[in-house]
Amino acid sequence: MFHPHDQYDDALLAAILHDTRTIALVGASSKPERPSFSVMRFLLSKGYRVFPVNPGQAGKEILGQPVYATLADLPEPVDMVDVFRAADQLSAVVDDVLKMSPLPRCLWGQLTVRDDDAALRAEMVGITVVMDRCPAIEYPRLLG
Repeated sequence: MFHPHDQYDDALLAAILHDTRTIALVGASSKPERPSFSVMRFLLSKGYRVFPVNPGQAGKEILGQPVYATLADLPEPVDMVDVFRAADQLSAVVDDVLKMSPLPRCLWGQLTVRDDDAALRAEMVGITVVMDRCPAIEYPRLLG
């Protein structure tokens, strides 16, 4: 359950990416030059349903998907919360994740997004945590 976050087993990452259907993308950007935009486009292209979360864009659309202000505003449960925020914001995101019902199965911190204390709080309630990785890099590597 508690995972050292310096490396991840390929089978674990592949299982997460295979089993996930719905993703809340926290820190989604409407700017095509931003990594969160290209990752969201990639995830959509692989058949995931992606719910962009960005208070500044709430009520608008990114890549044809309605944007939500907060995780609490999502219209349905999600399997994964993918975080495009600074590492020092991950703890606050975990606070929001822990209020979700049902809880997501996975919390995924993008490249450079790592906070081991925040991860532990999520893991203590059974959420699998991946940090400092990008699903748009891991997916082609592991699932082709």
